[in-house]
Amino acid sequence: MCTENPKIINNDFALGRQMTVEYYECDPLIIGDGAEMERIFLNAAEKSGAHIISSNFHTFEPQGVSGVIIISESHFTVHAWPEHDYAAVDIFTCGENIDFEIAIKTLQEGMKAESAIVSSIMNRGIVSNNGMERLVPLFEDRNSRYVLSWEKRFKSTNAGGISSSVDIYEIFSGREFSVSDVREFARRFVQDNSLFAESSSISSYQLPNEKGGDLIVLYIEDGLKNACARFFPESNKVYLDIFSPDFFEPRQAAELAIRLLNGRNYRMQVAVRQ
Repeated sequence: MCTENPKIINNDFALGRQMTVEYYECDPLIIGDGAEMERIFLNAAEKSGAHIISSNFHTFEPQGVSGVIIISESHFTVHAWPEHDYAAVDIFTCGENIDFEIAIKTLQEGMKAESAIVSSIMNRGIVSNNGMERLVPLFEDRNSRYVLSWEKRFKSTNAGGISSSVDIYEIFSGREFSVSDVREFARRFVQDNSLFAESSSISSYQLPNEKGGDLIVLYIEDGLKNACARFFPESNKVYLDIFSPDFFEPRQAAELAIRLLNGRNYRMQVAVRQ
């Protein structure tokens, strides 16, 4: 983590300063808990010297958190993706009393993030001797813009396929399960998922796990589209891999799987195949 401490190069005045911070390798259970995140952010705001007015945090289903701390100096906000162990934080202040370093460090410790990277520092609302400057403090051009849609990414690269790996924990609400439970999941996953046809082939078998217990392997095949899942009854988790030459929305597939399996939380990695 590093923050700049630039020298004042002119006499212009800024109405506010805004910093965005990227937190990587966070504890997914922490950043997926709205109440815990609210506690962490209230603590960070207080320690940094901010004057807290109110807070509002929302936990999404099946997972994800967005929240805001309103302070007299402006705000702290966060958007968290537990499936990627990542949280995006925005700190805005219109005063000099907030200690950014303390805020960043306290949030990093609270979310148990391995790294905190300051991605931008912006001076907002520049007031000069000539009045308000009409300058954009931060911009992106064609060389720095990233798409926010997997579908757009898929189409723009003329991809040959897309794959998604989803790890889901505490499936079946942590209870014991069998091959029949796994096959019922497969049936419903095919039925509720437009990716696979109802005529898709479903097969499963049980074999010894080298690390102890049994392993249940599931295959769903529909031409070139397929899904392979490895279920671990001893630890109540599943590793699900999906591939399709046609586009499918990875997050929808992951959220359908965690809902059908009554899982606690999931992680996801997506690859557009060239």
